[in-house]
Amino acid sequence: MQAGGEEVQDQEVQNQSVQDQKVPAYSWYALGVLFLVYLVNFVDRQILSILANDIRADLGIDDAQLGFLYGTAFAIFYAVFGIPLGRLADGSSRTKLLSLGLTLWSFMTVLSGLAKNMTTLTIARIGVGVGEASANPCAYSLISDWFPKRLRATALSLYSSGLFVGSGLSLLIGGTIVERWNAAFPSGGPLGLAGWQAAFVMVGMPGLILAVWVLFLREPERGGIDGLKSPENPHAWRDFFNQVAQIVPPFTFLGAARRGPRSLLVNVAAALVLALCAMLASRTFGNAQQFWFVAVGYYAVFSWAANLRAQDPETFNMTWRAPAFMGIVIVYSADCYIGYSITYWAAPYAERTFALSKTELGWLIGAPNALGGFVGVILGGWLADFLARRIESGRVMVAAIALLGSIPLLLIGYTTSSSTVFIVCNFLGQMVTASALGACAAATQALVHPRMRGTATAVFLLGATLIGLAFGPFMAGYISESTGNLANGVMAALVAVVPGLIALAIAVRFYGQSLQKLTTQGG
Repeated sequence: MQAGGEEVQDQEVQNQSVQDQKVPAYSWYALGVLFLVYLVNFVDRQILSILANDIRADLGIDDAQLGFLYGTAFAIFYAVFGIPLGRLADGSSRTKLLSLGLTLWSFMTVLSGLAKNMTTLTIARIGVGVGEASANPCAYSLISDWFPKRLRATALSLYSSGLFVGSGLSLLIGGTIVERWNAAFPSGGPLGLAGWQAAFVMVGMPGLILAVWVLFLREPERGGIDGLKSPENPHAWRDFFNQVAQIVPPFTFLGAARRGPRSLLVNVAAALVLALCAMLASRTFGNAQQFWFVAVGYYAVFSWAANLRAQDPETFNMTWRAPAFMGIVIVYSADCYIGYSITYWAAPYAERTFALSKTELGWLIGAPNALGGFVGVILGGWLADFLARRIESGRVMVAAIALLGSIPLLLIGYTTSSSTVFIVCNFLGQMVTASALGACAAATQALVHPRMRGTATAVFLLGATLIGLAFGPFMAGYISESTGNLANGVMAALVAVVPGLIALAIAVRFYGQSLQKLTTQGG
């Protein structure tokens, strides 16, 4: 027993030595490449904001449909495919998977530029969502193997800052392309493309080149930096396709049936309840595509979670059944409900209310968005690491800044008649809502074993996408159409603050217990 205890102590000393070592230059280089990937990710995703009013005019759609295109059409498939892709990232080459995903979403962004109607653009947005679902599971897992725990929140925040830089650049780049294209080709350019279509094509192309660069990154040893080495799964791709079958109807019924009659009955009941909810919501609010997409997405996630519970109960218990983990998921969902509403609708609102040109939107909304988001996520990550060294649940507490800080900024920004006041409030709104990202991501990664990090990332992002992204922009657009005032729609996003604060209290209450449990299990 004494010898065994000495071996454990030696291993702990060795692990601590690794944690205290200087981070190699290659890790910072690789982080820089991942930053560029996430930047391109959000340029391709967010460019719809600067193009919204042009698309609305050309395709004859309303604000609710614009919210659906930006949020739900993208979010549902992003969330659903993020589940099996998270598992694939846990067992296969993450650099190769990320390169493949980047190629797919860049191609689908180019395809968006060829859309002539709502249906085609919806299909292209779905493709972007599927491709981008590979990014965070791969990147979060890679960063966790390139950086020790003491710098993980900072590294994740630096990576995540690509989100805000990309969002800001999308307005600058998109606005410039649209204005110059329309000036050069007032009746339509080559292939009959309008300015908004040319913008999609041009921003999609660089990602295809970046995908080759990513392919040549060195794969780090999984779990090595934490002394918890995990081998690759030789059957990772087979397991991936099996997981896809678990979330795609009607294969979901077969998967449930294999787990027994009771599982099948519960699965069918869940499908019926969600279908009924979608039907009632469609009849009440219209916009049937919004609610049926959400119902399918929620059903797919339910089916996957049920299968995870049966196949990998340890991962299920450390994510879905852990109050601290799920509390953080809901906190970040609330933050994203507000943040995505601001990020998407700020440019269309400023264009309509203050008559700003596309170029002005790029410089006055896009550039401040990039700076505000970058500063917010970096300061949030630094503050999270600072607090974590003093308080067990310190990282989680950073989310309070995002939730409470957004209240006065939205209420002032979307009621003022001054464009200057609006721009300042929008900048500060981006900064405070961004502060939670790196903090919450690092907090969840600390609650699971290395082999679970990709799956944990997928679960963490489910709330952000299925609640924040799928409903925030859409509800803002729906309320805009219902009241005739887009400001009402954006301010209504503050409804997410109360459930977010409740979830924050739960996460703080149980975070220490979850950490202790992980340590006891050897994590």
